Amino acid sequence: MDTDPDRWLRDSINENFVQLHRIEEVLYTGQTKYQSAQIIRSHNFGICLVLDGKIQSSEADEFIYHEALVQPVMITHPGPELVFIAGGGEGATLREVLAHKTVKRAVMVDIDEEVVALSQKYLPNHSQGAFKDRRTELLHVDARDYLAKSNEKFDIVIIDLPDPIEAGPAYLLYTKEFYKIACDSLNDSGMITVQAGSASLTELLNLTAVYNTLKSVFPIVTTYKTDMPCFGGPWGFCIASLKHDPARLSISEVDSRIANRSLTGLRFYDGLTHQGMFSLPRYLRDALVNQRKIITDENPLYLYIG
Repeated sequence: MDTDPDRWLRDSINENFVQLHRIEEVLYTGQTKYQSAQIIRSHNFGICLVLDGKIQSSEADEFIYHEALVQPVMITHPGPELVFIAGGGEGATLREVLAHKTVKRAVMVDIDEEVVALSQKYLPNHSQGAFKDRRTELLHVDARDYLAKSNEKFDIVIIDLPDPIEAGPAYLLYTKEFYKIACDSLNDSGMITVQAGSASLTELLNLTAVYNTLKSVFPIVTTYKTDMPCFGGPWGFCIASLKHDPARLSISEVDSRIANRSLTGLRFYDGLTHQGMFSLPRYLRDALVNQRKIITDENPLYLYIG
């Protein structure tokens, strides 16, 4: 085995668990105003965006993550027209939103302009022209501040942020106070979806805390997961809603809505996949019930960064 540390990306899951990705080429390394950033070409996953030492997205499997994050909430809503995206600097979340012909406007707010620029330069296939779509409004401000001051009511709010780390740009966008702001920004049938971190057996704190925090604000909260190869295991998401429950959709109803919205480019998501993602193993269902942490501004959640 090649042991040269310069040939491996060390992605620390926690203080006891590290996964290594063989680096074929370092395309960029630097420090933005908010976080460290790298663009690498890995042996298994192609070009990857790495923030604060953790892979955020890869060429090989980004379609799994972004379809899993976006499509269940978009399909569950009967006709999303106005969508807000917090984060999502690679542009792939925006791409998946704009694939819906019902969407009239998508407001994407990512505070780190440099990450967006790096993604457009090195990962153009992620966005596939979404930043140039006439329906896109791209802003580089604080997403929490934007929603707090906005009078707009959105159909869908998508939270696609890095994991919460101390002094990072995102930890105050995982709290009860922020979810209350997001809820107040929704119309009467609005929904929110959140990337909620690892769903691995030993790494459930973030997912269960996000679930319980959302439950303290929304009447309907549903958790689902899928396997993410470049993250090294299963990944969790939560959908919170005022009216609509994605877990109640049948396979045929999901497939019907996909067809009606002409979503012909999907590679991961369909009715059967939807059903599978919402069918959680018992250990995870038990953890969601038994772990009760609620994230607040005064008591935030910080994940480990090695």
